[in-house]
Amino acid sequence: MLQDVRYALRGLWHSRGLAVAAMLCLGFGIGLNTTIFSIVDGVLLKPFPYHDPDRIVVPGEQNQPLGIEQASLSYPDFRDWQTTATSFEALAATSSRSLTLSDGGEPERYVGAAITWNLFPLLGVDPVVGHGFSPDDDTPGGGGVALLSYAVWKNRYHLDPNIVGRHVLVNAAPTVIVGVMPEHFEFPNNQKIWIPVVPITANDSRNARGLFTFGRLKAGVSMAQAEAELAGIASRLAATYPATNKDWTAEISTLRATFIPDDVNRIIWLMMAAATLVLLIACSNVANLLLARASGRRREITVRSALGADRRRIVRQLLTESVVLSLVSVPLGILLAEFGTRLIAADMPPDQVPYYITWAVDWRSLGYAAGVAMLTAMLFGLFPALSASRGNLHETLKEGTRGNSVRRSLLRSGLVVAQVTLALISLVGALLFVRTFHNLDSDNVGFDVRPLMTMRFYLPGAPYEQPDAMLRRVQEIVDRVEALPGVGAAFASNYVPLSGGGGGGSVIVEGRTPPASGKPEGITLIGVAGHLDRTLGLSVTRGRDFTDAEARARTPVAVISTAMAKRFWPDREAVGGRFRLGAGDNGDDAVDWFTVVGVAPDFKLYGVNTDDPGHDQPRQVAFVPYAYQQTLNTGLTVRVSGDPAAITSAVRAAIRAADPNLPMFQARTMDDNRRLNYWEFGLYGWIFGTIGVVGLLLASVGVYGVLAYSVSQRTQEIGVRMALGADRRRVLALIVNYGVTLCGIGVGVGLVLAGPAMMAAKSMLFRVGPFDPLTFTTVALLLMAVAFVASYVPARRATRVNPVEALRGE
Repeated sequence: MLQDVRYALRGLWHSRGLAVAAMLCLGFGIGLNTTIFSIVDGVLLKPFPYHDPDRIVVPGEQNQPLGIEQASLSYPDFRDWQTTATSFEALAATSSRSLTLSDGGEPERYVGAAITWNLFPLLGVDPVVGHGFSPDDDTPGGGGVALLSYAVWKNRYHLDPNIVGRHVLVNAAPTVIVGVMPEHFEFPNNQKIWIPVVPITANDSRNARGLFTFGRLKAGVSMAQAEAELAGIASRLAATYPATNKDWTAEISTLRATFIPDDVNRIIWLMMAAATLVLLIACSNVANLLLARASGRRREITVRSALGADRRRIVRQLLTESVVLSLVSVPLGILLAEFGTRLIAADMPPDQVPYYITWAVDWRSLGYAAGVAMLTAMLFGLFPALSASRGNLHETLKEGTRGNSVRRSLLRSGLVVAQVTLALISLVGALLFVRTFHNLDSDNVGFDVRPLMTMRFYLPGAPYEQPDAMLRRVQEIVDRVEALPGVGAAFASNYVPLSGGGGGGSVIVEGRTPPASGKPEGITLIGVAGHLDRTLGLSVTRGRDFTDAEARARTPVAVISTAMAKRFWPDREAVGGRFRLGAGDNGDDAVDWFTVVGVAPDFKLYGVNTDDPGHDQPRQVAFVPYAYQQTLNTGLTVRVSGDPAAITSAVRAAIRAADPNLPMFQARTMDDNRRLNYWEFGLYGWIFGTIGVVGLLLASVGVYGVLAYSVSQRTQEIGVRMALGADRRRVLALIVNYGVTLCGIGVGVGLVLAGPAMMAAKSMLFRVGPFDPLTFTTVALLLMAVAFVASYVPARRATRVNPVEALRGE
């Protein structure tokens, strides 16, 4: 084996051009595969960083009549499950919260969570400093304690070793820090601070479903058994509390199914498939190179056979050369993978990616790269080795170095067809995602985003426990902001355009017969303080907007979207109509009948790709005075005459002048909000685009290499043709036709296979289908053009053959 390796290295050194070409092809193929594998491994394969994560499940509720597949639990339901179910070692729960931390310095708002005391013990994760919550902390009379994430401890307290026992204010409530969680632990989704949940939720109704629940199954208990037990408990609760629990039953999901959406799962595997196609193209290129080299070595191999080497020994030698060639390509692949993973990580907004999704070129990636190298060595080396070792000793020695069997020619041609087929499939996928991103980026959201900036502020603590105090403060902030130079208008709301928020529920329309299906119809309810219409540049199409007096009080008036008017008042004028929320929705607001005073144009509430499954279906929306939708976490939208980002400091100062204790966060331009809705599609676009371009380049090299070798082997034939009178144009056409025909066959096969392959990505496409004719036509024409260029260069070289020199060489 050592002798084979030494001979392989010496042979590659003497064929440096071939070795460099093969290393580049394999390096790019291995690099792309290792990059995508790092993502697959980090997102889909690595176990979650908890103790025995396969036994951790996510129980929840569902309501089929309402079309709700997965919902959280109310605290009373959670307590009944926790005290009754026997399938679990423990049940724990969490609820996301906005938490403002004050300690004498600048108050800062964090994404936090309220948790049951046993959540982190259930996960098997302990604090690195201090201790976790005790059962006494998590009681109706408990609380007043908090756990910090490592990031908060590091960034705000500079890893202060005396952090445990420090007194701070969390949402203006006196709180003691009892511990710090490990670095990179921010369960469940980038939370930075945790407080006990029971002191907050103990008085919640059964209709307040806000607890995200986790359970650890007992040994020997299956998910199906646990789900059946919880379904029985839910059935008993539905019979006991029909007003709140009717039609609600239980369901259980795995951690991975809950935290990794199906679309993300599907798109990552598609990336892996596309990268594998590129690797196969690279392997085809190298196989063609080795076939060409083997043809030139047939006499050498035959002499070896004549001296006593059997076929198995020769195949082993040739395969050793392939393995060496593949392994020396691994360092280039690793460098490309390291560069690629860094680029992908840099292109992802840090606050948009869950903390448990991480990837890097680690030992698992290195092992994968080495494994891929060995596999590809066998893949691209076996056929050339078998082909070179096969042959008639007498005929080979007699034919000299001219031998080029039809079998080898067909094999090389078949590899070219395969390359073009694979390149077309990868390019179609790349172009579909690039077009999806372009369609999202150019989609009209219904208003001009350029002059708008947004910000959120939080109203914590006792000063804002009274609704009137909150309303006065929010209206004061709007007035101060609208008085700033350069500000045209502003509004505060429980909603930020293209970002999130809003309330709502089922709706009852006066004088309208409920649907025969009995399924409640819902609307989105948005509370507004200020001037939404002037801020977004919209005008009511019928009726009028709120008056300032109406907007500053609890006045039951509403401006509704055009979609809501068409849905609930299809045959009559919506202005003057009345509606209210269904019983149990939105608390006391459900008792008020809202009178419609105006109809506004539809616009995208949450983004171009998130409003509805059909993307283009507008929502039924009602805008009401802010008093009906007051929220501690309040959004502010401002229209300015210049650069919207430049007004941020002035807006902060205006809010600080109203109350210096209000934390402010998520200051962004509206265009930033718009792009954050589909940033992942830009990432998909350039990843698939890179894969497609590399595949196209490799396929082009493959076509060129085969034709160049074919021309070199047909030098005598071309010389004879030209000596017998064939002009240069006919020789040129002969070679070009051969290359274009091979590419045409590959394009035809690729067009047949690409459509079904793209069906897997159908749900991820926007305004372009998996069988899009423009995409398929563009890719097919591009590949045919590339094939023509790749064929034309060696064809031109062939026309310069001197017939006399060609014949004399033989």
